[in-house]
Amino acid sequence: MLTVGAVAPNALKILGMFSGSAGKKGRSKEYVDTSRKRLVQNKLLEYTANGFLKLTPKGEAKLRQLELHEYKTKKPKLWDKKWRILIFDIREERRSLRDKVRNTLIAIGFQRLQDSVWVYPYDCEDLMTLLKVDFKVGKELLYLIVEKIENDAWLKKKFNVS
Repeated sequence: MLTVGAVAPNALKILGMFSGSAGKKGRSKEYVDTSRKRLVQNKLLEYTANGFLKLTPKGEAKLRQLELHEYKTKKPKLWDKKWRILIFDIREERRSLRDKVRNTLIAIGFQRLQDSVWVYPYDCEDLMTLLKVDFKVGKELLYLIVEKIENDAWLKKKFNVS
């Protein structure tokens, strides 16, 4: 599993509890660091004076594409047989944000697995990092990469993967 957190460097400490497999605790932080560095190098994110990350105008434009339902994730020729899961827990007082997250996931092509649990078969780590920064949420959105979902035949059919 992988949790993506890019709102603040200190927030990455919570990621130690999620790892791709037992005994590889540093793996999640490595993935997050790689994603964060790539987004900074591509000028989609930048550091503020206090060390937090914020969207650049280029990053904002990328997210506006999402909101306009123009964003298409790159679908590889071969599926890596890993599911990308986004779990969000946003309070009732922030209902408009919850609706915005849900509508964005639908626009990308995520499939609802349960209330506030969404699944997608392709890599979208950078995109989820951008969304977390844009929506100004940290621990409220968790991005996971999992190898198995129980009874996933309907998902494989839905996404046309095997």
